[in-house]
Amino acid sequence: MKKQTALKKVKVIGAGLAGCEAAVFLANKGIKVELYEMRPIVKTPAHKTENFAELVCSNSLKSNSLENASGLLKEELRRLGSFLLKVSKNCSLPGGKALVVDRNAFCKFATESVLKNPNISVKKEEVRCIEDNNPVIVATGPLTSDAMMNEIKRMVGEEFLFFFDAIAPIVDGETINMKKVFFADRYGRGEGDYLNCPMNREEFDIFYDELMRADTVNEREFEKISFFEGCLPIEEIARRGKDALRFGPMRPVGIFSPSDEKYYAVVQLRRENMKCESFNIVGFQTRLKHKAQEKIISLIPGLENAKILRYGAMHKNCYINSPALLDKYLRLKKNPNIFFAGQITGSEGYVEAMATGLYAAMNCHRQLLGKEMVEFSTATAIGALIDYITNPKNSDSFQPMNINFGLIEMPEIRYHKRRRRNEVAKKSLAEIDEKMKLLD
Repeated sequence: MKKQTALKKVKVIGAGLAGCEAAVFLANKGIKVELYEMRPIVKTPAHKTENFAELVCSNSLKSNSLENASGLLKEELRRLGSFLLKVSKNCSLPGGKALVVDRNAFCKFATESVLKNPNISVKKEEVRCIEDNNPVIVATGPLTSDAMMNEIKRMVGEEFLFFFDAIAPIVDGETINMKKVFFADRYGRGEGDYLNCPMNREEFDIFYDELMRADTVNEREFEKISFFEGCLPIEEIARRGKDALRFGPMRPVGIFSPSDEKYYAVVQLRRENMKCESFNIVGFQTRLKHKAQEKIISLIPGLENAKILRYGAMHKNCYINSPALLDKYLRLKKNPNIFFAGQITGSEGYVEAMATGLYAAMNCHRQLLGKEMVEFSTATAIGALIDYITNPKNSDSFQPMNINFGLIEMPEIRYHKRRRRNEVAKKSLAEIDEKMKLLD
């Protein structure tokens, strides 16, 4: 293997989740990788550090349960050897059923691991031209630079698609009034990993009325707002009515206080690190102006005097029309030497970015060796995800999407939902294990 791959080289553009996953997989296979990252030379509206694999929005990688599509995808990736899921294990925080990480430790550990890999050469510069004399994996993410966007548009002959994404505020743990809040998980599933700020009806009504009056950052006139439904700003949810909040990010169901008191609404906070120095306000992504965020957060019981460490913000995410442009191996149809991975493909979510990075790297590696390409059926989460973003039938109305059971092939026999999902997981993981034997 080493003799076959000694002269092989791959360029990976972008050191986000997909890029790091791809670079490490190839490097561990003996491929020389040039990993390009434009930050800090060229900054983005959302990144805060110079580290690789930065988690921009949340510090949650969603559920670990196999009864959840994201949990199934994670287990598949673990069995396929995901580098970043190994990193997450070293940086995990209590989060109930969810995989929650210390985001600073996560990206620092990932960066150090990449820099130490002898087969990865890191280039801190913006790539403005894609050369295809060697295979290339484009993993520039949803915040691709203008120069790279223009280069991709030149190659594919199409404009980018886009939507707006939002980030939730982070508050200082020391400024929370702990007498008004309590640790608990929904339905007691965990060890009290979330901090809960309960509201009675009067408090909720005051909060809602103020939220509806709050000032938002105005979009540019020429940009029609198109939000990702899975990450709507809190003020947009509120416009759908009070119950949209009470049955959404502020739902009180399943949260029991030490005194068994019932609440009208609850705001949950998720710790950012093990010391509880800072907390993310769960589901409170926003495009409110800073003063408005301060006012709204101060109306949450326990957060009256909370110091905001990071304000919520909105940014524009771009992606290509993958079903029209990419083949089932994530290669550009016009040039099979160019692969795409990550959120620029229209996959949405951290784990989905890792999955596409790993999948692109696996096929790039096999293409270099002249071997049969890798495919996974739609009975697996990774196969269903790849099918969604590359199936030509989706090209006319393509929108970013997280992995979900609606994409995965279901058993023909009708079961109760929980049993049906367990059957899906059993079949999926059996296929992954069998495929790994063939690949090895």
